[in-house]
Formats: sequence, structure tokens, C-alpha cells
Amino acid sequence: MIELIPAIDIIDGKCVRLSQGDYGSKKIYNENPIEVAKEFEANGIRRLHVVDLDGAASHHVINYRTLEQIATRTSLIIDFGGGIKSDEDLVLAFENGAQMITGGSIAVKNPELFCKWIEQYGSEKIILGADVKDRMIAVNGWKDESTKELLPFLQEYIHKGIQKVICTDIACDGMLQGPAIDLYKEILALHPDLYLIASGGVSCIDDIKALHEAGIPAVIFGKALYEGRITMKELYDLM
Repeated sequence: MIELIPAIDIIDGKCVRLSQGDYGSKKIYNENPIEVAKEFEANGIRRLHVVDLDGAASHHVINYRTLEQIATRTSLIIDFGGGIKSDEDLVLAFENGAQMITGGSIAVKNPELFCKWIEQYGSEKIILGADVKDRMIAVNGWKDESTKELLPFLQEYIHKGIQKVICTDIACDGMLQGPAIDLYKEILALHPDLYLIASGGVSCIDDIKALHEAGIPAVIFGKALYEGRITMKELYDLM
């Protein structure tokens, strides 16, 4: 079955969601992300995707204390992203309970450092974040578009040892209009052994089922769950 990975996005220590990466669209869903994480765990969820949106918009990890609280008060397997731009940020994330980190902007702007992390920590702990807008990689909390095209970017890092990729279609993210299934199928046709994690656009349980039927290994979702379009029971029934 497809791996289910709910997301907790953090601004000012609070659980929020954005639409298409627009910080002006911020909506607070819970003042206490630890409560949210505990509810996920109580309903059978094992994995969690935590994003430091303050960190993503700046140049270093900011909400590491929230990460530490989630990690110490649950047994969830956490991957953490947002603002990981240096060795110090990486160590901070791991020391505060992340089992994996996701690097996006750093993989574009400082590939030598990102490749060093892959070699040092292994492909089980380092996830490539491929945030896509019109098939181009976006960086800096999606505020800027790079000159990197998605498919060559993935090819390059798969050759360097990456095995897990979170691919977010920014046009879909937070819009509740369905995920970019055709894009994911295209990626897997080229790289069938890739552990591809779909992200963005999930609006209902049928979207998750469609991703599963398309052979996508894992899915990250948030807004649909927070707004009641997906229930914990529906997720439990999929496990």
C-alpha cells in the first residue's frame, strides 16, 4: 500500500498551511503542532513530514524546538525540511529528532555540500526535495525559480545516489484540486526504482487511492486532512 505521510508545516511554532507556497495565504490550523502529531500517532500513522516554513523563507533552521518536542513526545518517524542550508543546520535537525532531512534549495545552490551529505549520511537519511513550477525547480520557499529543469535535475541526483525524492507540483499545492499524477507516472517510467513521494493537491481519499493505483510509493498530504476532506478513519482503512 502507498505510504501515508501527513505534513505539519510550521510558522512561529504553529501548525499552518499555505496555498501554492504563498505566505500571505497562511492559515493556522492548530497552535500546538505536538497535539496534531500525537493525534496522527494515535490513529496509526507512523511517518511525518515536518516543514520549517520560517526556515525555508530564511537561510537557516528556525523551528527546531518544535521538531524536538514532536520527536520526544511521539514515536513518529520524522523527515524534516525547510532552511537546511549548512552542516550546522543538518546536525541541528538530526540532534533534535529528525530521522531524515529533505534538501531542496541546497541541492540547487550548493550541490557539492548536498552530495557530501549523501555520502556522509547515506540515501536512507537524505531526501531530495524537487519543488516544481512549470517543470522548473523552485527554491527559497518557492519564492524563486531556478534554471534547473525537473527531469535532468532528478537524473543528476539519482546518479549521485539519491533514492528518495519528494516531488511537489507547486501549482497543485494547497489547492485541493488533485495531485500531478501524470507527472509522477512520467518520473517513475524513467526511474522505476525511485522512492517517489507525491506532494501537493490531494483533496480526498480517492486522490490517494489514485496515486496508489498509479504505483506511486508514498504521498504527503495536509490541507485535505486539516479541513476534514479526508478523515482519520479513511486513512486507517487504507493502512
